[in-house]
Amino acid sequence: MNDPTYQFSHTITRRPAASAVNGLRAEDTGTPDLDQLMADHDAYVAALRATGAEVIVLPALEAYPDAHFVEDTALCLSGGAVVMRPGAPTRLGEAAEMAPELARHYSDLRRIEGPGFIEGGDILVTGREILVGRSARTDGAGVAELAGIVSDWGYALREVFTPEGVLHFKTDCSLLDPETVLVTPRLAASGCFEGYAQVFTAEGEEAAANAIRFNDVVLMAKGFPRTAETLDRKGYSVVEINNSECAKLDGGMSCLSLRFNPAL
Repeated sequence: MNDPTYQFSHTITRRPAASAVNGLRAEDTGTPDLDQLMADHDAYVAALRATGAEVIVLPALEAYPDAHFVEDTALCLSGGAVVMRPGAPTRLGEAAEMAPELARHYSDLRRIEGPGFIEGGDILVTGREILVGRSARTDGAGVAELAGIVSDWGYALREVFTPEGVLHFKTDCSLLDPETVLVTPRLAASGCFEGYAQVFTAEGEEAAANAIRFNDVVLMAKGFPRTAETLDRKGYSVVEINNSECAKLDGGMSCLSLRFNPAL
């Protein structure tokens, strides 16, 4: 039987727009190189396809520089999907653009109506619960509204808190299997993963925490050799993707796709 926390038949990505170089960033570390960003996105799509999944590549949205970070627009679960309400005003339109595509794959499609805000980058679905991190982009009202929706599908939701200065909860963690997380020491120190098996990022390699377990592989950003070695030693099949340009826009591996099994 497939495990819906990491085994997926479908994934949605979106081609970066030329306007992506003007995307949001918490700290200016330089303008992304558009050609490299596109090449990296192609490599990401190829890595997903290599697992046997159907990869849907939506067209670029020039009006929304951050629209290739599709994960923030929705939460895809076994029971249904939820269109998010991003906490950055310039990103609100991205969720509406994603809704018609999700409707092709889900008979039960809900929406976060507000007034709260919530982004997919703050949501981690494990084998036992949905963890949602409060952050600059996700507030208490957004968490509460989502909790009410997912309870209809039998999910337990637990609110946790993202460390100060960290954009999204999943900036600092990712799921390796239903009961194991890859996590930074600073997030682990909060105790939010008590009871889970924890694999820690190496010192100075905190950005490696935003990886994705997708079917039989773990996709992670290149440039974090000690963390990659740790995962390899623990038996995970690691595929490394260059992420230098997305990183300038606060983006990582999970941000670039919505991973799901259709429920029609």
